[in-house]
Amino acid sequence: MELMEAIYHRRTVRRFEDREVAAELLEEIIEAAVQAPSAMNMQPWSFAVYCGRPRLVAFSDRIKEHVLATLPPLFELHEHTDRMSDPGYDVFHGAPVLMVICAKEQGWSPAETVCLAAQNLMLAAHGLGLGTCPVGFVRSWFRLPRIKDELGIPGSHEPVFPVVVGHPVEWPLPTSRREPDVVVWARARAGGLRRD
Repeated sequence: MELMEAIYHRRTVRRFEDREVAAELLEEIIEAAVQAPSAMNMQPWSFAVYCGRPRLVAFSDRIKEHVLATLPPLFELHEHTDRMSDPGYDVFHGAPVLMVICAKEQGWSPAETVCLAAQNLMLAAHGLGLGTCPVGFVRSWFRLPRIKDELGIPGSHEPVFPVVVGHPVEWPLPTSRREPDVVVWARARAGGLRRD
């Protein structure tokens, strides 16, 4: 798939087929992720990969309990609390794979760098026919020290970007985007900058 096509057509997928993703494909998208730029080439990312719908459903049940118990009073997810109380709701949308991209305690702004790697991963997945969905609100559960210990995430690695991966049931239609909000575009000219 051509790069610009992937950028313009990748969309969040929330319905996945009930089939596993080949390990070779997961390795390929992780290899694409680590091609992202990083300050001073520190590459401060690590990947925790969890496969299997039963495992993810079990995580989902525990995460829903955690979210309901810890939501601040004005948190934006409060409108979704009914879903969090629904035993049939899966926060991972039936995906067979969860990748939690973590930031190591090194380099400059490692969490921001992890997000660069995550974008590479999602574009690569789309190019290989896989769907992805970032699931940011589950981050707080994965950051709990007891959960990190249970799931094998080193204490010094901070979960930043949870994203599910799988074969989509269908591809969502592209949604419209606002025009870019360019507040300054200063072009160089002899004698200094000119604001248009």
